[in-house]
Amino acid sequence: MNVFEAVKQAVTTRQAAEHYGIRVNRNGMCACPFHNDKTPSMKVDRRFHCFGCQADGDVIDFVSRLTGIGTRKAAVMLAQDFSIPYEDRAPTGRSRPRPKAPPETPEQQFRRMERYAFRVLSDYYHFLRRWEKDLAPQTPEETWNPLFTEALQNKAKVEYLLDTLLFSGMEERASLITEYGKEVKRLERRMAELTAEDKAGRDRSHRRSAPAPKR
Repeated sequence: MNVFEAVKQAVTTRQAAEHYGIRVNRNGMCACPFHNDKTPSMKVDRRFHCFGCQADGDVIDFVSRLTGIGTRKAAVMLAQDFSIPYEDRAPTGRSRPRPKAPPETPEQQFRRMERYAFRVLSDYYHFLRRWEKDLAPQTPEETWNPLFTEALQNKAKVEYLLDTLLFSGMEERASLITEYGKEVKRLERRMAELTAEDKAGRDRSHRRSAPAPKR
């Protein structure tokens, strides 16, 4: 399976949009990144379609337009970012060295850092909302879970940071990325650790609840 087929089967446009820092609402709508969209007018699912500027295509077309690179480079980038295996045979049967990617321009570097910050903060915001809902004390006497306390303390701040990245000018967004760059990296590591701990806990629970093998 070549890289185009592998990516199209494994990744939806919505997954890619959220991964690269675009906020998608419950109905699968988002502000179109391809024109000055004041209200969400793009539908993202397996494919994408903008009801404003009529942009349309699949996940590879979406990333190609979003990043300004060719479709093959976009497909390879998606395969790398989502760890998708694929076969890449050269037409002659002999492998050819891949050309080196040109160095990033300052604008491309900023866009990449901006997408990264938005993705991490968006993921953390989902954690906070879940902790606020699932870990709320059931009685006045119950001791507050530290994660519930963290949600109350940080939710409004993270909402503000996300709104800044979405709606503020270049200067404000650049200042945010500079000021919170280290904190964003720390949050990404912490969420990875929490996810791993949660998975390990579910695995242990599953093993305890699994029926003993019949003899």
